[in-house]
Amino acid sequence: MKNSRTLSILAALWLLFGAVGCRNSSPGEAAEGTQEQSAAEPGSIRLSEEAVRKGGISSEPARVAETQRRIAAVGEIEFNARRLVHLTARAAGRIERILAFQGEHVTQGQVLAEIYSQDFLALQAEVIQASDREARLRGTPDGKAAADFLASARARLLPMGVSEAEVKELETTQSVRPILPVRAPFGGRIIEQAAVAGDGVEPGASLFRLADLTTLWAIVRIFEKDLAAVRPGLETILRTPAFPGEEFRSRLALVEGVMDDKTRTVEARVEVANLAERLKPGMYVEALIATGEKRRTLVIPESALQDFQSKPVVFVQTGPGAFALRPVEVGERTAGRVEILRGLSAGEEVVSSGSFLIKSEMLKTALGD
Repeated sequence: MKNSRTLSILAALWLLFGAVGCRNSSPGEAAEGTQEQSAAEPGSIRLSEEAVRKGGISSEPARVAETQRRIAAVGEIEFNARRLVHLTARAAGRIERILAFQGEHVTQGQVLAEIYSQDFLALQAEVIQASDREARLRGTPDGKAAADFLASARARLLPMGVSEAEVKELETTQSVRPILPVRAPFGGRIIEQAAVAGDGVEPGASLFRLADLTTLWAIVRIFEKDLAAVRPGLETILRTPAFPGEEFRSRLALVEGVMDDKTRTVEARVEVANLAERLKPGMYVEALIATGEKRRTLVIPESALQDFQSKPVVFVQTGPGAFALRPVEVGERTAGRVEILRGLSAGEEVVSSGSFLIKSEMLKTALGD
């Protein structure tokens, strides 16, 4: 019994959508069918004036408007490689303290870890000795050699992350520091912590990965057929399922020079501001790239579009209180308007408010029949 009822419902839905779909294979056929059909046919419904008023149902005509051609592409959010750094140990030693941890925000120059290093102590001592020797021999025949030796000692200390000012202070105070600090080269968020206090490290050992998330890259894939219209500098709108209805505006920064021979696409880069860090690396995005080309297209309010059996439809007002379901083929969506490629003609009245109520009533009627 249950299976029989399920089959009856599915059959009713198929009749409702299939009958209308067959009548609307093109804009011209759709318009002609709308004028001839009665509200009693499948795919149509008639509501009382009171039901229309209470349901807040209103309509407006489909119209031809000048729009800008936009190329759609999909991709993912990635780190800005210019603001991504892998911090490693610059001398052999032992980690004394970890002062920042994965997920935390840090500022430029902040100490993230401290390393006790015999190599660091030895290089400081060498700089002090070289500085004393250069001061004693300054102005003598051996003065130039002493100055060169001091410069060499400084050059070996600087790559450990010691600043010029700290080297000058070392030469003045002649007091070595027992701890080598690991500092953040810029402000950002620690996205990986690879060591803990007490670990022994060698030069090049991984410590942290630091990323500035206030600017990110969207790497999108552009199809071969659209390449001629794409170039760096074009305005680009990014959308992501994480924030429905929101748009992130930027510009195309780079179109790469190699095509993927399997997907027939070329990757392009969009650099997008992310001051609030709402966008996350790894998110899927859709990009709309404005080409600057103008064209005239048929548009309707985006609110008029409904989904029926995973296909886009609208409800066309065919008379007072009379509405007909119409399958449509949609194009681009911009600023609350959606482009209609097939299924409607200019001037036809589409329900822009209350269409969900009509859909519900039409389903009830179909199931009742």
